[in-house]
Amino acid sequence: MSGPASNIDNASPLPEITGFHLHKVINHGGMSTVYLGNQIALSREVAIKVMLPLALADEVSRRRFENEVRTIARLEHPNIVTIHEVGRTREGLPYYAMPYLPRGHLGQRDLSKDEPRAVEVALTLLSALDYAHARGVVHRDVKAENVLFDDGERVLLADFGIALRRGFGPRVTAAGLAVGSTAYMAPEQARGEDVDGRADLYSLGVLLWEMLTSRLPFEAADALSMAVMHAQDPIPKLPQHLHHWQRFMNRALTKQAAHRFQDAAQMANAIRAVQQRKPWTAALEAFERLRPSRRWATPMWAALAVAAVTLVVLGFSIGRDDDSDAPAPTELVATAPTATTTDDPTDAMLQPLPEAPLQRALDDARQQIARGRLTEPDDANAFDSVLLAWHTDSTHPDVSKAIDDLTLALSTQIVRSVREGKGQRARDLLTHANNLGEQTGTASSPAQADLRMQASKALDTRLEQAVRRRDKADVQSTTALAGQLDLPRKLDPGLLAKAKAMPTGFARGATIDVTSQASAKVSATMTPRPVSRREYARFAASNGRTPTLCRERASLLRVIDPRDWQKPGFRQEENDPVVCISLEDAQAYAQWYSAQTGRRYRLPSAEEAAHLRSDTSNRALSMWLRDCGSNCQQRQVAGESWRSRQDQRTLLAERGYDDVGFRLVRER
Repeated sequence: MSGPASNIDNASPLPEITGFHLHKVINHGGMSTVYLGNQIALSREVAIKVMLPLALADEVSRRRFENEVRTIARLEHPNIVTIHEVGRTREGLPYYAMPYLPRGHLGQRDLSKDEPRAVEVALTLLSALDYAHARGVVHRDVKAENVLFDDGERVLLADFGIALRRGFGPRVTAAGLAVGSTAYMAPEQARGEDVDGRADLYSLGVLLWEMLTSRLPFEAADALSMAVMHAQDPIPKLPQHLHHWQRFMNRALTKQAAHRFQDAAQMANAIRAVQQRKPWTAALEAFERLRPSRRWATPMWAALAVAAVTLVVLGFSIGRDDDSDAPAPTELVATAPTATTTDDPTDAMLQPLPEAPLQRALDDARQQIARGRLTEPDDANAFDSVLLAWHTDSTHPDVSKAIDDLTLALSTQIVRSVREGKGQRARDLLTHANNLGEQTGTASSPAQADLRMQASKALDTRLEQAVRRRDKADVQSTTALAGQLDLPRKLDPGLLAKAKAMPTGFARGATIDVTSQASAKVSATMTPRPVSRREYARFAASNGRTPTLCRERASLLRVIDPRDWQKPGFRQEENDPVVCISLEDAQAYAQWYSAQTGRRYRLPSAEEAAHLRSDTSNRALSMWLRDCGSNCQQRQVAGESWRSRQDQRTLLAERGYDDVGFRLVRER
């Protein structure tokens, strides 16, 4: 453990441990105290962690202490703090002894002007984490205070499974609440989700950011605000002199674990690649600073620049001959100068060198947007491809365009989903749009603002159509969807007033009292028109119902050219009555519509149809009835149609017919 901390209370008597002589308290936690002492037999200084009596009575705390001992004991790595001895004090309290590390912890050092040392520390810690993760151990508290140094400046990772009490060091709020762990905590860990080694890699990314800049990437006054920033805020930009680390940090600190480095070895290789790419970055920045402004000097300057870059490449290659164990600079292998139309040849040379992973991600995104694969399937969608491109190089202009293109495509699909009544799809698309904005820092971009405006207009249009049709159910579902989407611009107050003034019954619908099958009188209201194709489409989409085959007479055409409600054999508009619907389809729709509206709807009986026959608005179609024929495999239809002059006839219940639709009755 590290050297003495300030403000430690040494008034309490020191424990007695056989074979050790304890000197003083050096740290104090919620369930243990750490003492500085000597191991008498070996005459060496040690740090001894002793469990508190109160914690010993707590089953959870006792198990956590024992788990820490077992965890550290099984990890034999040169950069993980080891345990010398385990036992109990004379008072019966569990303890373990470990090396005393007097040179302090990483939080007490400033490495912002020593990038090689910061890289060395990060790679050392990754080696320790790789070893621990391979043995099923997740540290869960990687932070500056848990990175210690021995007398030989060797880096050691400490405190597996349990951390000392926060409050010793600079990360304490005015209220005394320590936020040390929260400052490094992965979003999924802050939310209380199950975590794996990728949470430790996130914390190491934060730690490397702190070593390079001497600041944390997210800073807040309290632990809760800090956790929210890690979960929601876009990744900040590094200072210009650290620009070569930005792509690495975009991936290391991304919100979703699936988009981060997947293991410690992968993260270590990425760090080495940044260092290998640095000569290119430095050379290009130097060329940009020295670039002349006068046109006549351009040819000479271009030749000089090409020669300089060639020397950098040769020097880099020669340098690599002395380091055969270093991985190949993959980010430089597949590169080529970008095409340009400028008349200044140095412009092309000084453009950022494109990288194959970035171009692949951008190409995938363009193709997926063109095919409408915005958020699915899971393994090939534009949302994931654009985020991958952003994590690869967030500053590339093509990445910004890809983000805007995806936002526009999401806007188009949201509008279509609202128009078609696919509420769940609209909600899912808007969630992805919000996540895209938050993760890439474009939540306030013009494209995002336009997306929300278009979604609001689509809701207004749908509400206006529902009011015009006097479709109370659609009015209710539209207002409910508007509340769920929670857009900044609310529904048009004028339309809402018209919707509120709509009668609760159906327009032009007649109300009658009829005797039910149970000999009780019920009041029923018939809908003023048949169910439309648009209304039935919403039901079919939400339930995935397979269309029923439709044909008036048995014929070979049923096999060669099958017809259903979507293709009845003649042209129909969205608001035309749906046909080619079986009685079973109609009953299933009535049940679904009842669940949507909270009212009881069903097909009319022959008696109800007779009372309501005065409505002649749909004489071209017959309507399904609830009554059986000679058996319930056959059902009655009422009304003449363009195929039949019969006022009532019997048809097969499981078939659809191109001259039969259906209306509903609502019981009051």
